[in-house]
Amino acid sequence: MSSVEIPYSVAAALPTLSVFDITNEVSRAVSRAGCESGLAYVSPVSDQTVIRVNERESGFFCDVEELLSRIVPLDVRERERLLLFLLGPRSEQIPFTTRRLELGQWQRVLLFGFGDASGLDWRLTVVG
Repeated sequence: MSSVEIPYSVAAALPTLSVFDITNEVSRAVSRAGCESGLAYVSPVSDQTVIRVNERESGFFCDVEELLSRIVPLDVRERERLLLFLLGPRSEQIPFTTRRLELGQWQRVLLFGFGDASGLDWRLTVVG
């Protein structure tokens, strides 16, 4: 049996929240970066997205969407901007050694998009 690695996979597609698993792409980029160990800073390109390291569990995404709709209701003007402000930094820093990300067993690098966000683009800065 052979396997195929998919660069982006949809972790959740909910009415007001889209989540993409970018772990495989980030891992490949870190392994090609030329540093043996250090920190990988993963930043979103789109203003409507945020990067988070978390377990990929479908119930979690539904809970997040419900929580966010209680904090900032769906009918609030400029809702996505307020959510991004409340969620804090949009980037994640991930340590790596021997050119491999140091993630927990179930942790993944996730790109969260709000509202009409459709940009899957992200930037990697490696410090090592």
